[in-house]
Amino acid sequence: MTKILGTLVLWGWTLVAGSQQYSAERPIGLAAQQLPDYLKHAGIQQHLNQILPLDTIFTDESQTNAALSHWVGNRPAIVALVYYKCTMMCPQVLHGLATSLKGSNLEPGRDYQVVTFSIDPNDIPADAAAEKAKFVSEAALPSLAGATHFLTSGPAGIRAISEATGFEFVKVPGPDGTMNQFAHSSVIMFVTPDGRLSRYISGIDYPPRDVRLAVLDASQKKISNPVDLFLIYCCNYDPAVGRYSVAVLRVVSIAGAVTVLVVAGMIWLLMRKPKGRVFA
Repeated sequence: MTKILGTLVLWGWTLVAGSQQYSAERPIGLAAQQLPDYLKHAGIQQHLNQILPLDTIFTDESQTNAALSHWVGNRPAIVALVYYKCTMMCPQVLHGLATSLKGSNLEPGRDYQVVTFSIDPNDIPADAAAEKAKFVSEAALPSLAGATHFLTSGPAGIRAISEATGFEFVKVPGPDGTMNQFAHSSVIMFVTPDGRLSRYISGIDYPPRDVRLAVLDASQKKISNPVDLFLIYCCNYDPAVGRYSVAVLRVVSIAGAVTVLVVAGMIWLLMRKPKGRVFA
């Protein structure tokens, strides 16, 4: 047991040390304590109990044009706002959701549906179809395809869903200098069968138990209380080198280190044996 404890502590400190090796000049980090001004417009305002714009027209991956109520209604929905040409955080959000759904023991189509919106008006149904295929493949749930809808829209539709969900984003230049990337936070949202926002979960890792409970609460039209969101931003701007980068590895490393050290502390407490009382 002592050997295991020592290994856990060593692992934890290794993760902490490793996380400190990422320099701000490298294209992986953006120190949370030094967020650039533009990220003030790329956060989340929790609009709990807000109804989604159900009358707004969107287009799905099969080129079906319809009001949002065509895809949202009758059962809870898990909603994500991303953009389909993203090569940074957005794929991690979708991967985290797919992995969580796989372990949630919920039945797609019966218990929930997934509705993903692109915030890029240049994304087209073909982009949506490619991302949906990847998402369904990662989840490995045969019935998920019929319960998943990857939507696109023009500026008006994007603005409507962004304002309703409180999902703020800002356009930023990519490596080639063109304005083809977006800075935004990473979050998934849960919607009641009548189209109202019931809960937000931020980050890129969504525990299956949390997702299951959020879906069950949404199915009963329960609106959660506002919570503090630990936001991870999808952007890669680094003013030191004039480019954008993502802060995922540093955040994940520190979070992992803290978890390991907490576990090691609990094991240490359990190993301690209370001293026997001495009676005269």
